[in-house]
Amino acid sequence: MNIQRRSTLAMLALSSTLWLASATPAAAQPVQVQWWHAMGGALGERVEELVKNFNSSQNKYAVTAVYKGNYDEVINGTIAAYRAKRAPALVQIYERGFMTMLLSDATMPVQDLLDQRGFKVDWADFVKPVAGFYSYKGKLMTMPFNSSSPILWYNKAHFEKAGFAKPAETWQELEKQLYAIKQKGISACGSVLAGDYHWSLLENYSAINDLPYATKANGYQGLDTEFVYNKTSVVSQVARIKKWIDDDVMQIAGQGLSPEQLFTSGKCSTYFASTAAHSGIERESKIDWSATYLPWEEGKQPKNSTIGGASLWVMKGQKPAEYEAVAAFLDYLAKPETQFWWVKATGYVPLTNKAYELARSQGYYKDHATREIAILQLTRGTPTANSTGFHFGNFTQTMMAQRDEFQNVVAGKKTPQVAMDDAVKRGNEILRQYEKLNKGRY
Repeated sequence: MNIQRRSTLAMLALSSTLWLASATPAAAQPVQVQWWHAMGGALGERVEELVKNFNSSQNKYAVTAVYKGNYDEVINGTIAAYRAKRAPALVQIYERGFMTMLLSDATMPVQDLLDQRGFKVDWADFVKPVAGFYSYKGKLMTMPFNSSSPILWYNKAHFEKAGFAKPAETWQELEKQLYAIKQKGISACGSVLAGDYHWSLLENYSAINDLPYATKANGYQGLDTEFVYNKTSVVSQVARIKKWIDDDVMQIAGQGLSPEQLFTSGKCSTYFASTAAHSGIERESKIDWSATYLPWEEGKQPKNSTIGGASLWVMKGQKPAEYEAVAAFLDYLAKPETQFWWVKATGYVPLTNKAYELARSQGYYKDHATREIAILQLTRGTPTANSTGFHFGNFTQTMMAQRDEFQNVVAGKKTPQVAMDDAVKRGNEILRQYEKLNKGRY
């Protein structure tokens, strides 16, 4: 065979190979979607692990988690991105941003998204205070993700040394215990004021004691809601906290130490904070600690506490394939097995009854008893109009007004009653502005 013939045959073989390669379909690339979130540090690592687990469980979709700063930075960045038509498919928004997202016209109801694509999520199985908070007209609008509730952390040695088995159930009796611990010189302070004290000591105080925080079922029944907590025992609760601070029974963190560090170091005997603090307290604590339910007022039958944390919103403007990917990911998050993994990895509460029962059936709470407190507290009794949660527009702004006035009490500039009257007045002005901007949309 001459050289020219061999060359011709080689060219034909190469052409045949190239034709076959082009005729063979390439492996389909997974559909890519972005998820913006606000979880840094160890929690951010758990988010990355969660996404990796989902991506490894199938080959059709790939979620990329992108840390975008704190909650305020995420919601502000999301609004800007949506206006510029560059919003991600999924965003994590804190619970105080519920009304902003709901009325933004920028989101898609999560229940519709999954139902329309055939995913069989048992929506009725979500824990009632969680589902109730994130629902509108009976439909879940956003997927609950990291939900928590405040509990009472305490130094076991301090209470035992003072002759108490554990913290009392009522505020009145707990106060006696903290003063006894202080007077006996057992600790430098009975309690420390958490950075988010408004959540545990004022908002959840109202829910657990079944007190109206605002009219219209705390905003659930209309944008024309008005704050009324200045007409309840929230005022005496503020006075109680002020007294504790004045008497050096409660300390405000400073000098480079966080409230959690003041507790875990053994300086302060109690700490009102989220159950999500478990990871930090378990890692950093130098004391023998435990936790229990938040107190309630004498003569009251305690109701459920309310949630904090965040949920996942589906943004409009995505492609059909991207919505399929988002729906598959959210369906994965709702599964009891995924929920249980998240609970163990983070300390947040299980979001569905099936996930809670799975944790119980595997004996998880036998070895982690304090992690069960929040879910038991959240599911205690039947939620009322006062304990379901809070649906307020510009909720962060109204909360900041309240915090300003609380600081006036601490500084001795105003009495608790005057300060809460002023906080309500300022808050209601913010609510009226929000109502005017969103009239007829809720």
